[in-house]
Amino acid sequence: MGVCTFENEFTSEIPPSRLFKAFVLDADNLIPKIAPQAIKQAEILEGNGGPGTIKKITFGEGSQYGYVKHRIDSIDEASYSYSYTLIEGDALTDTIEKISYETKLVACGSGSTIKSISHYHTKGNIEIKEEHVKAGKEKAHGLFKLIESYLKDHPDAYN
Repeated sequence: MGVCTFENEFTSEIPPSRLFKAFVLDADNLIPKIAPQAIKQAEILEGNGGPGTIKKITFGEGSQYGYVKHRIDSIDEASYSYSYTLIEGDALTDTIEKISYETKLVACGSGSTIKSISHYHTKGNIEIKEEHVKAGKEKAHGLFKLIESYLKDHPDAYN
């Protein structure tokens, strides 16, 4: 098995405490509400929302994928960090065994810097090139921008 790692970083005007509440803690409720074309439903299959929890994410009608299951590996509200691993679903191809994600929100002035690392665990020694993950990164960034816009439009939400 090989591992290909990609890093991404971007900024937001939203402070990390609000962003973490919306983007991580309440994402299962918020995202289907504001972006049903991207995510139709999120449901907990096992666990209580903490580490070890298994979630099933059903994508919206416009997605090329039907669903994924992911396991929460860690969640730390004090340090605004979250990690999870995709363990099943049609987003995992014949060459990818699992994908692990680490996200950390860091205070930056009155806003945040969002640091994200993706680890693609491949079957065999397949190498994943950055252009293969570019579309997924762009969709994730677009979803993040929707959440950010929602928070700007609803200044009392997630305080």
